Amino acid sequence: MKKAAIVAVVLLIGVGGYVLWPNHSQGQNKESSAGAAPPAAEVVVQTIQPENISLFQDLPGRTQAFKVAEIRPQVSGIVIKRLFEEGSDIEEGQQLYQIDPAPYQAAYDSALADLQKAQANIKSTEAKQARYTELVKVGGVSKQEYDDTAAALAQSEADVAIAKAAVATAKINLDYTKVFSPISGRIGKSSVTEGALVTANQAAPLAVVQQLDKIYVDVTQSINDLRKMRNSFGESTAQLSATLTIEGETEPYSEKGLLQFADVTVDQGTGTVSLRILFENPKIDLLPGMFVKARVTQGQADAAILVPQQSVTRNADGSTTVWIVGNDNKAKVQPISLLRAVGNRWLVESGLNAGDRIVVEGLPKLSPGAVVKPVEASANESAPPQESQEQSAEQE
Repeated sequence: MKKAAIVAVVLLIGVGGYVLWPNHSQGQNKESSAGAAPPAAEVVVQTIQPENISLFQDLPGRTQAFKVAEIRPQVSGIVIKRLFEEGSDIEEGQQLYQIDPAPYQAAYDSALADLQKAQANIKSTEAKQARYTELVKVGGVSKQEYDDTAAALAQSEADVAIAKAAVATAKINLDYTKVFSPISGRIGKSSVTEGALVTANQAAPLAVVQQLDKIYVDVTQSINDLRKMRNSFGESTAQLSATLTIEGETEPYSEKGLLQFADVTVDQGTGTVSLRILFENPKIDLLPGMFVKARVTQGQADAAILVPQQSVTRNADGSTTVWIVGNDNKAKVQPISLLRAVGNRWLVESGLNAGDRIVVEGLPKLSPGAVVKPVEASANESAPPQESQEQSAEQE
């Protein structure tokens, strides 16, 4: 009986060990799994490659006509004809209005008659002077009579000169009854009709002619940005090109403009100066007074470092940082200083060097010192959108 009891106890111990052994084994596996390092997070990185770029600045502006002529009468009178169609294109020297010429024609005719009278008088005086010249030599006339004749001749000559000037003035006033356009361009509405009384050099113009085949765009720029531009390009800024976008449109204007000049006076209230850009306008797409946005060359950046905007983090204190991946594939935060936006990227002033790998995707997976699995961004992902052949910069 004792032997049977001992055998039964041994069997129970064996069965119990068998039953409990798997759970013990599973516990060891869990402990070993908990002690293992987590897998490295996969992130997309971009290797910094310096670039040579041209920097632009988008400046709001308004269009101005290349030439403007306000048509005003230079003599007073009644308008008897209007010789143009409102809104039409006219040529330089084309007649626009006819003012009643009758009183000016009469004044001209009177001045001609006065001239003829003066010229007739001088003939008699010249003949008398010629006779007295010979007689005074032989004592036929006194010296006083000779001097009086010479003075009369000089007076007659002066009368002729005055009469000629009066004729010229009358002719000018007669010609002014025909009102001509001094420039070629497009004429607007007429402020007067036939029968209207106009006065010489009146304040209100009869009409306005504007030359529109070329057009100015006037923009304002801060004096600091202008100084940067001149530091980059010297005094050759007048040859810098600019592009134009009309307000409400996405496509840029087809013609490129040239910077004409920068004003020499700084606005004391805003610290800005005026720039004038000239654009060709062959199809008259641009009209005076339109609001536009001019993209003006501001400078050249050689070996510039640019990073995608989505890779930059702005902190509460205003500082900016990026995540970079070292040679050991560990992530760390790198403070950087930014200059400006260039398209969809930031131009970096300091904090990054050529060859640095910055994280552009997968930022939420990162923690300082964490080992990551970097995947280089493809060329299509890292390249900026090709808006133009050069880089554009928005003003901050």
